[in-house]
Amino acid sequence: MSGSSDQQQIQTVTEMGRQFSDVTILMHEAIARKAGLSGTDHKYLGIMIQNGAMTAGELSRLTGLTTGAVTGLIDRLEKKQLARREFDKDDRRKIIIVPDIQNAMKLVGEPFRELQTKMVSLISSLSEQEREIIEKYMQSAMLIMKDVTKNLNKAHEHDNR
Repeated sequence: MSGSSDQQQIQTVTEMGRQFSDVTILMHEAIARKAGLSGTDHKYLGIMIQNGAMTAGELSRLTGLTTGAVTGLIDRLEKKQLARREFDKDDRRKIIIVPDIQNAMKLVGEPFRELQTKMVSLISSLSEQEREIIEKYMQSAMLIMKDVTKNLNKAHEHDNR
């Protein structure tokens, strides 16, 4: 490939990445709206489900949210019966936030089942080599995004001192 052809392809893939990000946000907003949640509350609930029970401080460190924002998030999720606060068994001064996976699946399970079915069908239509390339790209892109997020959160913490 020539230099200008490489640049064009890189620009196309970069633009598709932006479009993928946008359509992902819009889809999650629609799923959240159906469940009576905001898109961000929906995504944070997903993070809580993936990571399991944790303290508010741990959730704050994981997400970069302030502890006050985490308190508001947990209040909203508790109101919808999607999470609950429990005392730590070993230290009753410590409160553990526990996502309610069963209630969450009742609210958002159907749209995710449809999405999962369609995505499995798409992935199954690709060759093993194509899947490996996509997997490599996705893993590398996620590492880059995690690194940038970590740096932004560190800078934000530093600015707020």
